This record gives sequence, C-alpha cells and structure tokens, in this order.
Amino acid sequence: MSKHTLSVLVENKPGVLARVAGLFSRRGFNIESLAVGPTENEDISRMTIVVAVEELPLEQVTKQLNKLVNIIKIVELDPDISVQRELLLVKVRADATVRSQVLETVQLFRAKVVDVSPEALTIEATGTADKIEALLRMLEPYGVREMVQSGMVAVGRGARSITATATR
Repeated sequence: MSKHTLSVLVENKPGVLARVAGLFSRRGFNIESLAVGPTENEDISRMTIVVAVEELPLEQVTKQLNKLVNIIKIVELDPDISVQRELLLVKVRADATVRSQVLETVQLFRAKVVDVSPEALTIEATGTADKIEALLRMLEPYGVREMVQSGMVAVGRGARSITATATR
C-alpha cells in the first residue's frame, strides 16, 4: 500500500466531513491524516486527506466522492509537486540543567518556543512529517510531557490553483 494525499474542495456545509469520512470508513480505509479548513472563499472548505491504499481502490473511492452532492473538486497531490506541512506543539521537560540543550535543538530545527515555565518549554514546529518526526526523536530524551500534532495540509506548487476553477 502507498500513501496518497487528496485535496478535496467541498461546500462549507454541516455534515460534509462526516459523509466524506464515512465513505472511506465504509470501504475499510483508514484515514491517516485529515485536516479541514476554510479557503479564500468563505463558501468553500478544503479537506486534505492522507490515506494508505492501492491505486485502484483509491480511484473507486475518488469516483464515489465525486458523486457526493457537496464535493466540488478532488485532486491527488504528488509530494514532488506540492508543498506539504504539519504543525506540532510539544511540551518538553527543560529545567535549568538541560534548557540550553533543548533550545539548541529548537534552533537546529527552526522551531520556536511559544511558552516558557521553570520546568518546561512549549515548542511550535512546522514542516514535513519527516522533520516533525526527527524533532520528536531529538526531544524525546529530555522528556515529552505533552504533544499535539495536526494533520497534513498541502497545496500544489506554482501559480496554478485548484480553487480558481472550483465551480460546479
């Protein structure tokens, strides 16, 4: 199985997310990442869905998604021609004995500290899944107290836009 990233433009209406997720669920596919947010048009939302499936079943699901009334457009985003990012907030034990080492790691990954307490630092990082994973591996020895990670968001590279032609 291979990972596929779908960018799905949908009408910004109640229940659309449940119908889309339900379609994947009924087919027995596990959604690895799902991020939904507004676009430049307040009537349209963009779903970025990462799913591990084979080509043929994905094509079938894509065709079924297109039949849903609130779906405007579906595009599979190739990692080579798209920008893909995740967001991580992680709280790390960082008392006086290790704080400078944690800060050095934060700088190395071009992350930033967004909250400081005497015993901990909260770090914000954005990047590819590999970068986020590598940062977590480096911070793990200090003690990860709490973390939250977004799903992937992605957009095609260059001037071309899938929303410029997003009309039914």
